[in-house]
Amino acid sequence: MHNLNEIAAKTLAALKENGAEKAACTARFTETHEFNVDGGEFSLFRTLFDNNLSMTAICEKKKGSVGINRFDDEAIAKAASDCAAIAASGAPDEAWDFADGTAHAPTTDGCPEADLDRFFDRTRELMDDIKQRHPKILMEQMIVTHKNIHCVYMNSKGVSFDTTEGYYAIDLMFSAHEGDKASSFFGTGVITDSLDTRFIDLGSIETDLADVEKQLDPVPLTGKFTGTALFPAGSLGSILYSVVGNFASDMTILDGTSPWKDKLGTAVADPRLTVSLNPSDSRVVCGDRYTADGFVAEDYDLIKDGVLQSFMLSLYVSNKTGIARAKNSSGSMIVKPGDTALADIIAGIERGIIVGRFSGGDPGTGGDFSGVAKNSFLIENGKITCALSETMISGNIGDLLKNIRAISKETVADGSTVLPAIAFDGVTVSGQ
Repeated sequence: MHNLNEIAAKTLAALKENGAEKAACTARFTETHEFNVDGGEFSLFRTLFDNNLSMTAICEKKKGSVGINRFDDEAIAKAASDCAAIAASGAPDEAWDFADGTAHAPTTDGCPEADLDRFFDRTRELMDDIKQRHPKILMEQMIVTHKNIHCVYMNSKGVSFDTTEGYYAIDLMFSAHEGDKASSFFGTGVITDSLDTRFIDLGSIETDLADVEKQLDPVPLTGKFTGTALFPAGSLGSILYSVVGNFASDMTILDGTSPWKDKLGTAVADPRLTVSLNPSDSRVVCGDRYTADGFVAEDYDLIKDGVLQSFMLSLYVSNKTGIARAKNSSGSMIVKPGDTALADIIAGIERGIIVGRFSGGDPGTGGDFSGVAKNSFLIENGKITCALSETMISGNIGDLLKNIRAISKETVADGSTVLPAIAFDGVTVSGQ
C-alpha cells in the first residue's frame, strides 16, 4: 500500500526545489472491482489499480500543472521539473493562489471495503428482476463497480486532507425490443454505499426501465406548438447544469458574458425554486470534503426562493473579480421539492412533452437552446397519449426558471444529486 502522505510531501519538496513559491498536489490511489454484463450475460470481472498524482506550481506569479500515473521518485522529480517549466512559459497573474490553513484529521466515508459476494448476488438479482418485471428490455451493457479511493491533498500553505471513501456504482444502458420493433437506447445509474436495497429499487432505475418499454411504438409529432416541457429528475440535471455553466460559472463571470453577472441578491427564477450544492447531505454518497483550491467544503445555496445567492467560482476567479468564491466545488445538486404530485402535474398540462433525455449543443451566450427530445412522451389534455419519435424542442434556459408551472413533491436520489421533476411553460415543440 502506498504512503500517499509521503508521496505528497515529496512532490511539494520537488516543486519547491524547482522554484515554486506556492505549490499544491493531490495523490490518489483507486482500487476498482468491476462486473460487466453484455447482452444479458456476465462477460467480465476484473480488479484495477490506478495511481494518479496531480501537481500545480506557482512560480513568479505564473501557474503550471502536470498529472502523472506513477509515484516513484524519478517520475515525481521529472514531473515537478516539467510543471515548473510550464509555469515559466505562462503569463504572470497575481490571482493564482491556494487556501491557507492547517492539516485536517483523516476521514473515511461510505464503504471502502467491498462485500464482493453480496455485490455479485445483488447484480445477478438485478438481472433477474429486469427479466421478470420488464421482459421487453434488452440490457445492452451493465457495468457495476466498487471503488475504494484513498486521496491526499497537500499544499505549501499548510493545508492537507487525507480522505478514504468507498461506494458501489451501477451503470445501465438498455433498449426495449419486441419482434422487429426496437426503442431508442437509454442510460441510467446510481451510486450507493449500501447493499441493503435491491438495485432495481434505487434511484430511477425501475421507472426508467418501465418508460423505455412504453417507447416501442413512437409516433412523429405533426406541426409545432408552444407548451409545457416536463423534465423528470433524470433529465432535469442537464438543464440545471447548463444554467450553471452559462450563467454562474468561472468562465462566463470572468469574461462578463453571463446574463446574471450583476444579479446577485435579485430574483432570477420562480420563488418556488431553491437549488443548493450540498455535499454533506445524507443522501449524497461520499460527498466532497474539500474544494479544488484546498478549502473545507461547505454546503451553500446557489438559488434560494428564486433569488440568486452565489456563483460557482474558483478562488482564482474570486480573486480576479472580488466576488465570493463557491463554498464547494462539487456537483452535489439538491433541488427543493414542490407540493404537487407528479401525476397531478401531468393532469394539469393541456399540451406538452415529457423529456426523458435531451440531446443538443451548449446553449448560446444568452441561454438560447435547441435540441432533440429523446425517449419522450406527448401530453394532451392532462393525459400521456403516446411515445414520440425524436422531436425538437427550443427555448431559453434563463426563461425556463421564470416559467415554472410546477415542481413535483417526489424526488429521486441517485447518490450524487437529489432532484424533483419540474414542468416549464413556454417551450417550443417542433415536429414534422
